[in-house]
Amino acid sequence: MGYEQIAAVDLGSNSFRLQIGRVVGDQVYPLDTLKEPVRLASGLSREKWLDDASQVRALEALQRFAERLRGFQPEAVRAVATNTLRIAKNAPTFLPQAEAALGFPIEVIAGREEARLIYVGAAHDLPPARHKRLVVDIGGGSTEFIIGKRHEPQLMESLYMGCVSYTLRFFPDRKIDKRRLRERMGRVDGELMERIDAAIAVSFGLQNTQLV
Repeated sequence: MGYEQIAAVDLGSNSFRLQIGRVVGDQVYPLDTLKEPVRLASGLSREKWLDDASQVRALEALQRFAERLRGFQPEAVRAVATNTLRIAKNAPTFLPQAEAALGFPIEVIAGREEARLIYVGAAHDLPPARHKRLVVDIGGGSTEFIIGKRHEPQLMESLYMGCVSYTLRFFPDRKIDKRRLRERMGRVDGELMERIDAAIAVSFGLQNTQLV
């Protein structure tokens, strides 16, 4: 069964997004976009529990999305959640509330599936090319590395390092100045480069020791 409109909902670690598209033949044209700066990852404790305030922000955002999605068939909407809800220990109790607020099922996707979707979206938005492409997406809770050709992702990796998670880890009071940044960059650089090297190595089918 075809649909005149379809929708995608992304419950990201930093922002929640709703994208609605109009289907014309085999093409989908952007029709409407909503974005809510929920900052879900900022409510994640060191023990990986999602606090009440971030849950309230998330539910309120999803209720606003639900108003825009009124009248959509369940099969015409795909809602996915990413890193924060992959690792939050209380995600199983939060998700039923989130689904009730949105009015549609929410799927918590693995890092590799997130990477695949990122690449497919980027590939369709870029001019056609015959060569391989490297797509890097820095999110609120994770960063994805994908190598692909045309519209097909070939190698994918997802790492638990994002702009919100690293801010909370190294600047828990959210105060950043030049002195503190220099102090913490010394701690971040070695670890960060090791993880990036590992991701690139995996992407190219190599071991870390083979990188020069």
